[in-house]
Amino acid sequence: MRVFVSVDMEGVAGVSTPDQAYRGGHNYAASQRLMTEEANAAIAGAFDAGATSVVVNDAHGTMDNLLPEQLDERADLVNGRPKAQCMIQGLTREHDVALFVGFHAPAGAPGVFSHTLSSLAFTRFRVNGETASETDLGVLQAAALGVPVGLVTGDDQICGLTRTAYPWIRTAQVKQAVGQFSAHSVHPLRAREAIRAEARAAVENAGRMPVPAVPDRLVLTVDLKTPLHAEIGALIPGMRQIDRLQLSFDAESPQQLLDVCALLWETAD
Repeated sequence: MRVFVSVDMEGVAGVSTPDQAYRGGHNYAASQRLMTEEANAAIAGAFDAGATSVVVNDAHGTMDNLLPEQLDERADLVNGRPKAQCMIQGLTREHDVALFVGFHAPAGAPGVFSHTLSSLAFTRFRVNGETASETDLGVLQAAALGVPVGLVTGDDQICGLTRTAYPWIRTAQVKQAVGQFSAHSVHPLRAREAIRAEARAAVENAGRMPVPAVPDRLVLTVDLKTPLHAEIGALIPGMRQIDRLQLSFDAESPQQLLDVCALLWETAD
């Protein structure tokens, strides 16, 4: 049983402010530890269920947040940026299930740190006309490889959206959104207990989880923060500028959609 784990930070219990979640903040180092321990909880749950290997991808910001020496030694770590597969770098067709830890709500929606890929670039992010979260993008990318997603952890908003869109995916709610940068969190130890239990259940049931079909057509529509971002993004071949802030692109695959997003992201960073 081969398990893949993608770990973000904004959905981690106890993390709710930019000072905690982004490099340079006074409380960032403490959040690295919290993030690493939630990753460890998912790793432990996977091995509890009989995993033979676990690969963990650091999926937050600069993608070098997890503390390697404090990570469960049974797992391999993929970190650093840029990475072609971004938040699911390291996932292959040989994996049996993917687990998403510390995820959050999409751009334009309620939720702690709600954004999709980049809070600096995108104010709205839609795929085929529907608001898309990083969970949705991950499910799409995993589906293209034939791998089911078995777990999403984070606040009440992303957990609720996940249960509605993908009823078979297990969730572990570790906090409730109060505002964009405020939350009501359970204690980190309780969060880890829940994540470990749900990760175990997800891995145990991996063989019974469906892999959704990937749509033949993936229409990306994004609203950028400034006209300059939109003007630069419109230079990407195949990109259509809808108005001063909105762009659209027809992607042939989840990977091409992600590639275009990466280019747009770089215009804002």
